Amino acid sequence: MTYCVGLRLDRGLVFMSDTRTNAGVDNIATFGKMHSWEVPGERMITVMSAGNLATTQAVVSILEERTKAPDERSPSILEVPSMFQAARMVAGVLRQVIDTHETGGQSADSTFNATLILGGQIDGSAPRLFLIYPEGNFIEAGADTPFFQIGETKYGRPILVRAYDPAMSFEAAVKLLLVSFDSTIKANLSVGPPIDLQLYEEGSLVRGLERRIEADDPYFQTISTGWGDALKLAFDSLPDIAF
Repeated sequence: MTYCVGLRLDRGLVFMSDTRTNAGVDNIATFGKMHSWEVPGERMITVMSAGNLATTQAVVSILEERTKAPDERSPSILEVPSMFQAARMVAGVLRQVIDTHETGGQSADSTFNATLILGGQIDGSAPRLFLIYPEGNFIEAGADTPFFQIGETKYGRPILVRAYDPAMSFEAAVKLLLVSFDSTIKANLSVGPPIDLQLYEEGSLVRGLERRIEADDPYFQTISTGWGDALKLAFDSLPDIAF
């Protein structure tokens, strides 16, 4: 399983993903689920993936190959004129890979499913964030849906819904996402550190801060312990029911 979040702020975009993949409790490995392409000063595009590992790796490999091999470059994520066209192209590649892998029937198709978050900015337009479904269609983040989650979404969603503010700083957004990830990691063994983080500041057209947060990272441990203590304190402060 996987947990990835793409968050849209007034200041830019925040991407965070775990790195755990497993085929059972005794077969756990670490794979990066966040991949970026950029032409400094022109565009910066990031994709995060959840689902079948063979499918997601094939999608990323095709996108990467198209940026390097002249004969395979059209269409390339480095040449599309807008983020909408980037989303259309990536959605098409995802659908193509799933169709290639499937052996027939709905169950086989489901086996090779994957979901993507795509975000970034191309010069001349504002940053945009998309959620791409395995069927090859997609939706865009907006005022009513300012963040997307893929993978194991339910445990980390409540804090995002309650505490998100589009005007929050990058620092506050990272803190919010780490609380969301900590809640998910504690509830589901198939999600785990290291956690990959990337920030994108609107108008910069280059990748911002990138960091891999390990399980023993002092700040992550402070967030985890502090959030647990705060929840216990809040619970204890609530009145008991009167019978």
